[in-house]
Amino acid sequence: MPSIQSPLGALPARFRRSRLLVVGCGDIGLRVAALLVGKLTVRALSSQRVRAPVLRAAGTTPLWGNLDRPQSLRRLAGLAQRVLHLAPPATVGTTDERTEALLHALRRRGAPAALVYASTSGVYGDCGGAWVHEGQALSPTTPRAQRRADAEARVQFFGRSAGVRTTVLRVPGIYAPNREGGTPLERLRKATPVLEAADDVFTNHIHADDLARACVRALWRGKPQRAYNVNDDASLKMGDYFDAAAALYGLPLTPRISRARAAVEMGAMQLSFMSESRRMVNARMKQELGLRLRFASVLDGLAAGL
Repeated sequence: MPSIQSPLGALPARFRRSRLLVVGCGDIGLRVAALLVGKLTVRALSSQRVRAPVLRAAGTTPLWGNLDRPQSLRRLAGLAQRVLHLAPPATVGTTDERTEALLHALRRRGAPAALVYASTSGVYGDCGGAWVHEGQALSPTTPRAQRRADAEARVQFFGRSAGVRTTVLRVPGIYAPNREGGTPLERLRKATPVLEAADDVFTNHIHADDLARACVRALWRGKPQRAYNVNDDASLKMGDYFDAAAALYGLPLTPRISRARAAVEMGAMQLSFMSESRRMVNARMKQELGLRLRFASVLDGLAAGL
C-alpha cells in the first residue's frame, strides 16, 4: 500500500516533503537551510535577485517578493507548512508593516501550521541587570525595539486568530567567527571604548549556529503563542566580555570611559546598547525546545574560531 494516498496514487518524494519558507534568508537563514536541505523543501523569499546564486548554492529555491510591496507577496499563500520569519522591520517608525504584509499574505489561502519569528531581547528594555524570564512585561525604549514588540504582537494575534502555532524567539547579540562582523575583533583593533566598571551593563549572546538550531527546534517543538529567550549561559558585563576577548586575541584592553562621557562621544546606536542591562534566563529554551548549546559561553565560541 502506498504511504501517501491521493487520487493519483503514491506521490513522488519531492511532493511528500514538508515545505519551509524562510523570509529574510541572510546568514541565519542559510545556516538553517544547511541543517534542513535534503530533509524537506526549503524556499527562500528575497527581494534581491542578485542573491539567487547564493540561495541556490545553499540548496534553497529562491522566491522573489518584497515585504514593502504587499502585492508581490500573493504567491506565498499556501506555499509552505512552516514559515521562518527572519526579516527585520523597516528602519523608521514604531510599527512593523513588513510583518503585517507577510501575515496578510499567508492568511489568504491555507495558513501555515507553524510560524517562527526572530525578535530581539531589546523588547525587554533596561532591566537594571536583573534576570529576565519570558513572562517579564515588555518595555521597549528604542524605536528599533518598539518595532520588534509590535511585530511580536502581530505574530501572536495571527496565531490565535488563524489557528497557527506561532513562536517568538527573543535574540540577543549574535556572534560567530565565520559571520560578517560576528566577532569583537574589529572593535578591539579600533580601541572603541566601553563603560567603566561602575557604569557597565550586562550583555547577552548566542552563537549563530546555536541560533539556527533553535530556529529548527522551534519550527517543530515550539508551543503555541510562546516566547523563548535564545541565549547562551554566560553572565558577562560588556566591559568584562571585551577584556576577555582582547586577552583571547592577544590585543590591548579597550579603554574604559564614564557613561557621561559616552553620551557625548558615542553615536545613538552604540549608546543604546550601553543603556540597557539584563541577564536572560534560557531555561524554557532548554526544557521545551530541548536545545543543548554547543557554545555555552560566548568566549567558548570565540575560542573555537581560533
